[in-house]
Amino acid sequence: MNIVVQKFGGTSVRNLECQRQVMQKVLRPYREGNKVIVVLSAMSGETNRLLGLANEWSENPDPAEVDALVSTGEQVSCALFAMLLKQQGVKCRSVLGFQAPVHTDCEYGKARITDIDETKLKGMLQEYDILVVAGFQGCDENGRITTLGRGGSDTSAVALAAAIKADVCEIYTDVPGVFTTDPNMCTDARKLDRIAYDEMLEMASMGAKVLQIRSVEFAKKYNVTVHVRSTFSDEPGTIVTQEDETMEAVLVSGIAYDKDQARITLIHLKDTPGVSAQIFSPLAEQKILVDMIVQNPSKDGLTDMTFTVPRADVKQTIKTLEKLQYEIGYEELTSNLNVAKVSIIGVGMRNHSGVASKAFRALADENVNILMISTSEIKITCLIDDKYTELAVRTLHKAFNLEEGEHIE
Repeated sequence: MNIVVQKFGGTSVRNLECQRQVMQKVLRPYREGNKVIVVLSAMSGETNRLLGLANEWSENPDPAEVDALVSTGEQVSCALFAMLLKQQGVKCRSVLGFQAPVHTDCEYGKARITDIDETKLKGMLQEYDILVVAGFQGCDENGRITTLGRGGSDTSAVALAAAIKADVCEIYTDVPGVFTTDPNMCTDARKLDRIAYDEMLEMASMGAKVLQIRSVEFAKKYNVTVHVRSTFSDEPGTIVTQEDETMEAVLVSGIAYDKDQARITLIHLKDTPGVSAQIFSPLAEQKILVDMIVQNPSKDGLTDMTFTVPRADVKQTIKTLEKLQYEIGYEELTSNLNVAKVSIIGVGMRNHSGVASKAFRALADENVNILMISTSEIKITCLIDDKYTELAVRTLHKAFNLEEGEHIE
């Protein structure tokens, strides 16, 4: 059978009028003879409302019960949408995470998918033409409801597409595709027709909210073609797929930024073997994501080390390292929340030089000071004062002619 997976977010299903628009998108592949799996998020604002109730009822709500509570948002969306389809004479049913079933680990609130029952899903598709599946949720080995974390419906959709080997996974959202940068920040931003998995991973890791990063990881691992497009128009969106020669002919594909950053510096740190492990192992145990790391040259057996963490983790990072000050052996800890990361991303950078010098010169010409630098094969990231974020994004976008889609000669 030919199978299409479609995912719609909270803004797309927020009310009856929007769900009727969604229904027309769903009926298109159905009328073309495909079986369809529709993955829905909770109605816009519903998850936050339910989390508010949890915090009102308990100062420290149990994570498993929170998952049981917030998962009801998707259950409402799926039941209501299935009612709409049945009024059109469509043979369909709603399916919750534990009914699919989507198996996960036991990390409530941020569970990871371990397995999806392909046989059961295909059996349901033999009986029904459309399955309306609750995104964002699954069940653990004890049969308890789990949720996948913010943006988890994207991961649900791609994982389902991978499990049943769907022809395509369409991610519908309130934007028409993936842009060269945030169009709200740069009016010259251009929608991309295609983007490589690795590029999309880098953009998602930098805070681009078009796709959740774990969904891109799934798509790359299982070679799922993802089509990001708008719920509110019929224009083609952006295809996220394996890279090819045409993608490598573009030096830079996009400029991404992340203002949810903080800088931590340990001053006069003992420069001895094992000190880095003493710093970062306790942070890793608490699931604190450390990104950029810079260590100054040693002088008289002492050095300074600077790294970045998400702003939400700053207090916990400081608390953890202050407890270990004597063991680690540093004199002072400082933090700065007024920083942002700006990145140049492109698979074409793998085989071409000059990107870094061009970027640094463009920022220097605008008097934007670079505080830290990190690089990978397809990304150069600069840490800057957050007040210069918009200026830096626009400057780099213009420097690499991204509004025109410049190709390497």
